[in-house]
Parts: sequence; structure tokens; C-alpha cells
Amino acid sequence: MSATAENPAASATATATSTTLTPATATAVEERVTARVISDDPLYRKVPVALRFAEAEPLAVRIVFPADLSPEGTDNEWVLPRALLEAGLQAPTGTGDVRVWPCGRVQAVVEFHSPEGVAVVQFDSVALRRFLRRTYAAPVTR
Repeated sequence: MSATAENPAASATATATSTTLTPATATAVEERVTARVISDDPLYRKVPVALRFAEAEPLAVRIVFPADLSPEGTDNEWVLPRALLEAGLQAPTGTGDVRVWPCGRVQAVVEFHSPEGVAVVQFDSVALRRFLRRTYAAPVTR
């Protein structure tokens, strides 16, 4: 997974971005979850993931993967529209670098596209819904 920039408020597409949090984008909500990287291997790999929401970017959420998954050895952060993540819990959505869809009754899949390839990651839907509820409860700086 690699990083390129995009406006996270854009429609139902998303792209990765590599950023450093500044006081203006300080994290208002962070949820630590365990996700599963899906591959051809019959055994999936569990990875710790941070879901983040910053008050200064009320339309965006961030999914941060640990450095050991990145060829560069740095945290890999994807910024996507909060609405994309929310809609993807109900029905397949997304046409850009990030696509989201429900997988059964209790899981959701997030597919990340980059020049290096595609990563398919499965999350527990309840964890994503809990995170989204917390983002809507967080105060928003305007």
C-alpha cells in the first residue's frame, strides 16, 4: 500500500494520503481495531488498525495501518470520505482507490488500490459502526 493525495471530501471515491497530524488536524476520535488482511493464503493475517477522525476534517476518516505492512517502513494512512465508509456498511460503494462493501451480517470489506497492488481488508462491522457513531458525537471545528 502506498500513499498519494486526494481531497477526502470528494464524492464516493477515496485515495490514500500520507500526512502528519498537526494541532489543526488533531485526532478527536480514535478507535483501535483488529482487521484481517485477506489473501490467497488460506490463513488470514490479523493486523492492528487505527481508525481516526479529526474535528477539522468533518467529512473525512483515516484508516492507519502499522509500519510493518509498508515497504517504506512507515505507518500507512488512507483518508476517505466518512460517507463512503458509512454507505459501504449497507451496500457496495466506491469506484476509486477505496471500495467498501458488507460481507455477510457481521463484517465489512475495505479494498485499497495503489500503484503497488490491491489490499483487501476485512473489519468487524460493529467496530466500524461504533467508530462512526463516535465521529458524529465529536465536536466539529469550523
